[in-house]
Amino acid sequence: MKAKHSELFKEIVNSYYNGNFEEKVTSILSSPEVNKEVLAAEIASLCGVELDYSNNYIENLKTAIRSYESSHQVVNKIKTCSMDCIDENGKTVCQKSCPFDAIFIDDERHTSSIDHDKCTGCGFCVEACQTGALADRVEFLPLAELLRKKTPVIAAVAPAITGQFGKDVSIYQLRTAFKKLGFTEMVEVAFFADMLTLKEAVEFDEHVKDKDDFLITSCCCPMWVAMVKRVYGDLVKHVSPSVSPMVAAGRVMKKLNPDCKVVFIGPCIAKKAEAKEKDLLGDIDYVLTFAELKDIFEALDINPADCAEDFSEEYASRGGRLYARTGGVSTAVSEAIEKLFPDKYKYLTTTHANGVKECKEMLANAQNGIVKATFIEGMGCIGGCVGGPKAIIPRAEGTERINEFAENSEIKVAVESDCMISILKKLNIESADDFKHKEKIEIFEREF
Repeated sequence: MKAKHSELFKEIVNSYYNGNFEEKVTSILSSPEVNKEVLAAEIASLCGVELDYSNNYIENLKTAIRSYESSHQVVNKIKTCSMDCIDENGKTVCQKSCPFDAIFIDDERHTSSIDHDKCTGCGFCVEACQTGALADRVEFLPLAELLRKKTPVIAAVAPAITGQFGKDVSIYQLRTAFKKLGFTEMVEVAFFADMLTLKEAVEFDEHVKDKDDFLITSCCCPMWVAMVKRVYGDLVKHVSPSVSPMVAAGRVMKKLNPDCKVVFIGPCIAKKAEAKEKDLLGDIDYVLTFAELKDIFEALDINPADCAEDFSEEYASRGGRLYARTGGVSTAVSEAIEKLFPDKYKYLTTTHANGVKECKEMLANAQNGIVKATFIEGMGCIGGCVGGPKAIIPRAEGTERINEFAENSEIKVAVESDCMISILKKLNIESADDFKHKEKIEIFEREF
């Protein structure tokens, strides 16, 4: 089913770019063998919108794409299912996959349904469901409207992108591939992770006074943040009030280029939901996954491996690039603390949780006063972002590619990046000490 979903998306993208979108959708829906209501819902989801089938469906679909709003729900039930996957305890596969108990059984309709008040948009249920009944909306067609208009659009790629499109495909070949799609520029989110590494190091120095204190990082993983906020709320006082590298990328680039749009590309469905949180709305305009990007490249006959390299100066550090895998945040922040606050470094011990189960165990222990480290990191996916549900390659291979790319970085520690220091000065942040002044670092903060 998922292969069919992917093929349908590629057909839609190809037709949209080639100017025969209306004819293609008409043809797809005209088959006497299809359930038009179900297929129309799937097509709408692949176009980034929600729309029921009607006699004027295609015109309504085109209007919805042009008037796209980013505040919609990310994960939706697009068709009923037989629930043949129910186990002996009466639980469906999608129910068991949800960390927040957001899926319930609608007894009247005899199907599983989503409680959107509880849903965080993590997308675990989408991956678990083998029938295609659950889907996350794909935001590419509304974005394609912008790319056609030559609006300045920047692709902000997650650190985990290394190796996803081929072992030997370089970050500079990917930059060319994005420009072929119509993007103005491509930047590594690892660079903005470097800025947050500096901030987290300062937070540690401020928050941790002795070996019995601890700081919980809020970087990277929206699943981790959601667990802390929704389930272990009394730990919030220990959380660094930082935005994720994705959000930092959007905010900084829009501060420097007010007319630009920013698109995040990563392995995570939950990032789509993070971009739609009320206090972050507008920081990131669209989110695409690696799997979606692969389909888009294939639909438009763009092969990154065949692209020439579009070089730029080295600007992201080893530490920022390591954010892609479990333990990477801890490594980056540890190295920054050692350089900036050597006296406080003696109190630093780190630990990290790998996957939802370990994250819950670690947070429960912290809630009960059992803390074995002064810096706590959690990743909702096993392996970290390289193990995300929309990664293309296996997480072990992804980790290997990331480690290799990171170790070959010219800049080893975030605080050694001249480029980062230069950009921070444009934001009126002159030194690490400025990160202690809330009015200067508002761009990197959010309220929990």
